[in-house]
Amino acid sequence: MKKIFLLPLILLLFSCYDQERNCKDFKTGKFKFEHMVDGVKKTTVFERNESIEIETYEGKTDTASIRWISDCEYVLNKLHPKNMAEEKAIAMKILTTTKDTYAFEFGIVGSDTKQRGTVTKISE
Repeated sequence: MKKIFLLPLILLLFSCYDQERNCKDFKTGKFKFEHMVDGVKKTTVFERNESIEIETYEGKTDTASIRWISDCEYVLNKLHPKNMAEEKAIAMKILTTTKDTYAFEFGIVGSDTKQRGTVTKISE
């Protein structure tokens, strides 16, 4: 009988666990994002300061402005969009952090469709 009363208490304690996020550690620096495109591993390298992100993907460099909403959320706007799709702002949210990586979720502002990935910090 005691076990029946302990189980809900244990479940309650574990359900309240909130993983620590040290988002401030990832506001600036140089980062690498690896992802699969049609079965091929692609790498994006980007450098970010408080207000600008410079991204290099497949030899092409692009710049976006950053507007921080909180320490763990920001919005990217391309400075020189080449088409209508690039004009749309991208919402970024850091979900979890470790010493040198963070898991994030991103999508077009206003859209319910989100994607996830993991970024590695490669230098300050």
